[in-house]
Amino acid sequence: MRIQFYKMHASGNDFIIIDNREGKVSGDVPEMARRLCRPHFSVGADGLILIEKSTVADFKWRFFNSDGSEVEMCGNGSRCAAMFAYARCIGGRELCFETQAGIIRAEIKDGSVKVQLTQPTDYCPEMAVDIGGKEYKAAFINTGVPHVVYFVEDIESVDVSGIGAATRYHEIFKPAGTNANFAQVSGDGDILLRTYERGVEAETMACGTGATAAALVAGAAGLVKSPVRVKTRGGAELIVHFDWDGNRFGDVFLEGDAVFVYQGVMEEGALL
Repeated sequence: MRIQFYKMHASGNDFIIIDNREGKVSGDVPEMARRLCRPHFSVGADGLILIEKSTVADFKWRFFNSDGSEVEMCGNGSRCAAMFAYARCIGGRELCFETQAGIIRAEIKDGSVKVQLTQPTDYCPEMAVDIGGKEYKAAFINTGVPHVVYFVEDIESVDVSGIGAATRYHEIFKPAGTNANFAQVSGDGDILLRTYERGVEAETMACGTGATAAALVAGAAGLVKSPVRVKTRGGAELIVHFDWDGNRFGDVFLEGDAVFVYQGVMEEGALL
C-alpha cells in the first residue's frame, strides 16, 4: 500500500495529513494512526488527520492522537487542516469544516490561520485536585476537548510529566480523562504555557485548545484581557481572542501559524 501524505506543524505540534476524500484509507484507522505516528520507526507525529467529504461544510476531518484515540477537536490541528484545504483548493480563504465538536470556521491570513472554536462548556473556575495527598487549585473548561488549568509562579520548575499524568487519569475526570495545562501570567499580561496532552501522553510543544483554555480561564479571573498572547513550550506564540460578559464566553478564536514541512508517499514499511 502506497499512500500520499503531507507533514505539517502548527507551533511545533506536528501532524500527518491524508486527503481521504476518495475513501482510500479505511479499516482500523486507530491502529494505522498509532503506527504512523511512531518516531524513528515511521513518519512520526503528534496526530493523524484525515480530510474527508462533507455535505454541510467544505470538508470533514477525522483526528487521531498518536495513541490512536479519535478526539473531537485540536486547535493546532484545525489550523493545519484549514491551511491544507486552502492550498489544495478544497476551500477558500474563509472556509468551514466538520469535527466531532461541531462546525469549525477558519480564515487564512498572511502568515497565520485564525479559527473560530466551538462554544466552551463545563467551565468550573475553582476546583481542588488531590494528587498524592496534596491539593492543587485548578480550573476546568472544555474548549472542544477537556482541559484543567493550573496557575503557577515558575513555569520552569513544574513537574509537568508527573502532575500532568496524575491529572489526566484522575478519578475526577473519568472516563474521558483530561489534558493538563500549567500557566504562568507574565507582568505584561501574556501567558507562558506548558501542556500535558491526553492521547499523546506526554508534554507537547504546543496545544491550541490548551492555550485557549488557559487564556479563557485567566481572562475570566481578570488576569488578562483579550487578545491574549500565549507562548508555548516550543517557543511559538498563539493569540486567543474572546468575549467574556461575566457569565459566558463568546466569539472564541485561536490564531497562529500552520506550516507545510514536506509531502511524500508512505510505503508498507511505515505500517510494520
